[in-house]
Amino acid sequence: MRYVWDRFDDYFGPGRASPLVRPVIRVIAGALRRWDVATSRRVDYFVANSRYVAERVQRYYGRQAEVIPPPVDTEFFTPDPEATNQDYDLIVSALVPYKRIELALEAYRDTGRRLLIAGSGPDARRLAALAPPEARFLGHVEDETLRQLYRGCRAILLTGVEDFGIVPVEAMACGRPAIVFAEGGAAESIVEGETGLLFRSPTAQALRVAVDALSATRFNTAALRARAEAYSRAAFDARMRALVTSAMERHQQQTSAC
Repeated sequence: MRYVWDRFDDYFGPGRASPLVRPVIRVIAGALRRWDVATSRRVDYFVANSRYVAERVQRYYGRQAEVIPPPVDTEFFTPDPEATNQDYDLIVSALVPYKRIELALEAYRDTGRRLLIAGSGPDARRLAALAPPEARFLGHVEDETLRQLYRGCRAILLTGVEDFGIVPVEAMACGRPAIVFAEGGAAESIVEGETGLLFRSPTAQALRVAVDALSATRFNTAALRARAEAYSRAAFDARMRALVTSAMERHQQQTSAC
């Protein structure tokens, strides 16, 4: 349902869908929004994976949501003391419109910096046609290869607006910082200057300024790892158990009062 609320134009805006199709899709989207709001009233408790999503729940449904970030496999994604490459920057993403990979392609053009892009999707051909020599598309990669890519990169890039954005946290678990767009849930995992950098305008120029600043910023592997541990599976389990326990206690109190 996210795509009929605040990601509609990314998929059905000008250049994404034909002028004949867009009006029809808008009518369908409007009906879906009304149905979504009506059915939301049946929900007892909302759980959001970020403050950004909790604000959306409040805005569209008029309801409060408990924020519980999703779990990150910090036991698998770990630093490698012998990983010293750091001669490339990395994007790990589905190749779909709202990820805005083209911002990175333009930001890296004529810089001489290597940019690796791991992931696949319907936008692959379009993005490949836009890519500068600095960019290389790797396609889908297995988990072990992904971990090695994290460990060897200079930084991970996230250019879209994400509900949470798990990739930067996986990179932090491997001891690598992230450059993240300042809007959305992914920005909530970044302590600027300590675990990564933010760029605040959705332009290639703004991203390039952040990339240029990366070489002058020093990051501590232990601090990056500690930040990632706050999103571990154990932390997620504890938060969910606490939520369920609290919800059951409130339900019992309401039942007893009836």
